[in-house]
Amino acid sequence: MAFTGVLTATMLVCFTMTLLMGMYAKLPFAVAPGMGINAFFTYTIILGKGVPWPTVLGIIFWAGVFFLLISVTPVRELIAKAIPKEIRIAAAAGIGIFLTFIGLRNAGSIVSDPVTFVRLGALGKPALLTIVGVAVSVFLISRKNPFAFLAAIVMVTIIAWSLGLVGTPARPFSLPDFKSVFLKLDVLGALKLSLLPSIIAVLFTDLFDSISTFIGVAHAADLLDEHGHPRNLREDIQPVMYVLAVISIGLLLLERMKFS
Repeated sequence: MAFTGVLTATMLVCFTMTLLMGMYAKLPFAVAPGMGINAFFTYTIILGKGVPWPTVLGIIFWAGVFFLLISVTPVRELIAKAIPKEIRIAAAAGIGIFLTFIGLRNAGSIVSDPVTFVRLGALGKPALLTIVGVAVSVFLISRKNPFAFLAAIVMVTIIAWSLGLVGTPARPFSLPDFKSVFLKLDVLGALKLSLLPSIIAVLFTDLFDSISTFIGVAHAADLLDEHGHPRNLREDIQPVMYVLAVISIGLLLLERMKFS
């Protein structure tokens, strides 16, 4: 998949859903594609099973349709409230550990090992910059600075650029890419009995991933109601539901026209 096309899609999703989350659900949450789904999409379905990426996008589409149907009913809210508090916190912590593992791997702090699977890597410049970035973030967070993470990212990027670890873009500005991956999903091709387990796996991964992340962020931000449940638990899915409904109808019509 073209990097520019994926980048464009990611930015559109983040912008649209975060805007609707604030305007409709009245929650200060940023919404973006989950790393768990990305990893499952790439390494399990495409590389593991050899399914073409347009077909896998169709799998994601149908999983989103089923997610939409679950969200229309009180099922999703009942599932979230039925999960014990300890498991909610553990699931959110598990997602955090997964993201931390990815960060340490990209920084070279840990590397793969054929015997122990992972081991400590060399303390090179990327690892040192990671430590500096985390230290700056922790310091600014302790000072209640709302720009803690952004400031650390900007500072580390400038240092990495000065050390030659990252390069400047070939062009300072470029138009969004709506050609390489836009509407390239194979909706009808994903409707195979052999792909049904993948659709169900994506559905449940997305369901519990989103619930755990939402609950974990709500606990961290102290956005709980009098019963200890996250505020606006039902409303947080409504913006996504409306957008998915419009996109689903549009894609089905396009596929029907292409099939005809």
